[in-house]
Amino acid sequence: MAADRTLLVTITGRDRPGVTAALFDALVGYDVEVVDVEQVVIRGRLVLGVLVAPGTEEAGLRAAVTKVATELGMDVEIASGTGDNLPRRDGRLHVTVLGHPLRTAAMAGVAARIAERGANIDRIMRLSRSPVTSLELNVSGVTDTEDLRIALAAEASARGVDIAVHPAGLHRRGKRLVVMDVDSTLIQGEVIEMLAAHAGFLEQVAEITEAAMRGELDFEQSLRARVALLAGLDASVIDEVRAAVKLTPGARTLIRTLKRLDHEVAIVSGGFTQITDGLVEELGLDYAAANTLEIVDGKLTGQVVGPVVDRAFKARALEQFASLAGVPLSQTVAIGDGANDLDMLAKAGLGVAFNAKPLVRKQARAAINVPYLDALLFLLGISREEVEAADALDALTPN
Repeated sequence: MAADRTLLVTITGRDRPGVTAALFDALVGYDVEVVDVEQVVIRGRLVLGVLVAPGTEEAGLRAAVTKVATELGMDVEIASGTGDNLPRRDGRLHVTVLGHPLRTAAMAGVAARIAERGANIDRIMRLSRSPVTSLELNVSGVTDTEDLRIALAAEASARGVDIAVHPAGLHRRGKRLVVMDVDSTLIQGEVIEMLAAHAGFLEQVAEITEAAMRGELDFEQSLRARVALLAGLDASVIDEVRAAVKLTPGARTLIRTLKRLDHEVAIVSGGFTQITDGLVEELGLDYAAANTLEIVDGKLTGQVVGPVVDRAFKARALEQFASLAGVPLSQTVAIGDGANDLDMLAKAGLGVAFNAKPLVRKQARAAINVPYLDALLFLLGISREEVEAADALDALTPN
């Protein structure tokens, strides 16, 4: 820097084109070095801060800046000091807060938990306003990440918001692998219950499914018990169920955006390949694993073929997909809703419980409790504005 002494010029007022240009034009000819610039617009109000190292004509510089602010009808403050901005401290994290709606009490609680641990909020940026409001807080000075995560998780539960905590750094812009559960995550509802409705055993199967998702039953035993009730069902029913499957709101947006960023996307399901194969083709997924219903002479036998995709299998599948994608586990994201997903969520770099059972929400490092799967993008630092701009550009670009 040209000198130790600096001036911070802060202009506030109604935003319009040309304000930034007018300020810098006023500084031309006063032998100043631009040290830093920050600018934000909230509801049409501009806050523009410019940190400069002044030359020998400081009095003239102050007069010129005041004059241009007056002409623009804006307020200006010029504060002298020394040096550049202090560098951010170590222990840097991103804290993402999602609310539907996001209340002031939630933000007060989040800020208090961060301050109690001697950490600082350096910057806050809005990632989305609709259908959920999400804010990303850049935090530094964290000495115990896990302690902060636990404190913020408790605050999230008390305030009815979702909070994710993850490290800052260059890796955030790297290639990722995102692995999703299918039933009640990528799609709405449970396929086995849809099949059971045709077989006349919906109530019994639903009870077993709920117990398994809560972690009260061994998944493999529960799956085999549910599938056994489908014995004798005509295989043509699978086509009817496949046609009735509905994606979770935001699923297409999530996958489309991830693929734009050259991320790879996989599914691993306790459901059935007879359904997931169609999802792979329809959505352009990179990897998949699921159970396969046995069919003989056009009828379901009540058995599955091969090993059952249980809790341990899902975690191994995450590792296998990461190896195939050439992505370290630290750059993987897993999302699911049931106890069957817990090992996978724990092994991933970021494990996200999606509208999950209490047991899963408690153990996962992040949770989303709004019914929009693309809310995951906000946890990755991707804004709604960026997504919509990319969609609009694609719509204008010829194939």
